[in-house]
Amino acid sequence: MTGADEVPEAHGEWRGWREATQEALYGPEGFYRTGPEGPARHFRTSVHASPLFAAAVARLLCRVDEALGRPARLAFVDMAAGRGELVTGVLAALPAAVSARTRAYAVEVARRPGGLDHRIEWLAEPPHGVTGLLFANEWLDNVPVEVAEVDAAGVARRVLVRGDGTERLGGPVAGAEAAWLARWWPLPGEEGLRAEIGLPRDTAWASAVASLDAGLAVAADYAHTVDSRPPFGTLTGFRAGRETRPVPDGSCDITAHVALDACASAHAARCAPDRTPPDALVRPQREALRALGLTGVRPPLALASTDPAAYLRALTRASQAAELLAPGGLGDFGWLLQPVGGVDAAALLVDVADDEEE
Repeated sequence: MTGADEVPEAHGEWRGWREATQEALYGPEGFYRTGPEGPARHFRTSVHASPLFAAAVARLLCRVDEALGRPARLAFVDMAAGRGELVTGVLAALPAAVSARTRAYAVEVARRPGGLDHRIEWLAEPPHGVTGLLFANEWLDNVPVEVAEVDAAGVARRVLVRGDGTERLGGPVAGAEAAWLARWWPLPGEEGLRAEIGLPRDTAWASAVASLDAGLAVAADYAHTVDSRPPFGTLTGFRAGRETRPVPDGSCDITAHVALDACASAHAARCAPDRTPPDALVRPQREALRALGLTGVRPPLALASTDPAAYLRALTRASQAAELLAPGGLGDFGWLLQPVGGVDAAALLVDVADDEEE
């Protein structure tokens, strides 16, 4: 990558990755607005892996409900709802008494899909002043960010990109973005080191959490923390189920892992000076899901002889749970649990014995 100017050229305008990704994902012909199947045809999330995930989120919603004293209106807000798969699964898994009080919201830029449950309200922004659970599964990794790279002189510069994915270096990172890097992703002066500047994600998360009057906000995503940032960043693309080079032309997903520790701190910074925010937790997905009753324990082989159908059902459930819990896979996702209004996040993650698994 060469040069520092940002003038348009014949093969497309040089732009920062944030602007280019915003248009590629959310513009009129963007990746998240087109196609009846939505992003599910390009990548597999925990929601698509198994209905057990939605059942676990439903169990978490029930625990939030109890912690809030069973309010007359209990909200479930599904951020980046795709085609409504998670919110639909959560509603189906709730006990009747909780379901009757639940108001379900799907937040998504795409149009409401046909045939969606009439109980689900389809919104472009999260509702404000609600009480309950806001769940953001793989949302923050798609909030566009700038990319920085260290040049030969040891200076962190903004990476510019054209529509075909070609990159070059722009001007030095400055202002609030430079301050964010210094605090959350310090870059040694070694040429080629890269970072994704997560400031827009911090802002987006703090705003989403602020939409709750009381309850819990959860972000489940590819993640890293300040003591383990990847030296060359994580920006990548996905198309048709395969990882690919990120090209900001609307043909593929563009994603980067999330600095969840920075997001948690951003919400705390927005709290009133005289109010101590409740403690946030960051946990691996495998720990959170196990605390919500998921196990990958196989059924006893003897069951195959006495009740073959039950054995197959239990074996399928165990295999699906194992995928959600797997080290090196979905189990490594980070969960940021941000309580609002006095809810104790740690108390919501209580281990459930294997024999209580449904």
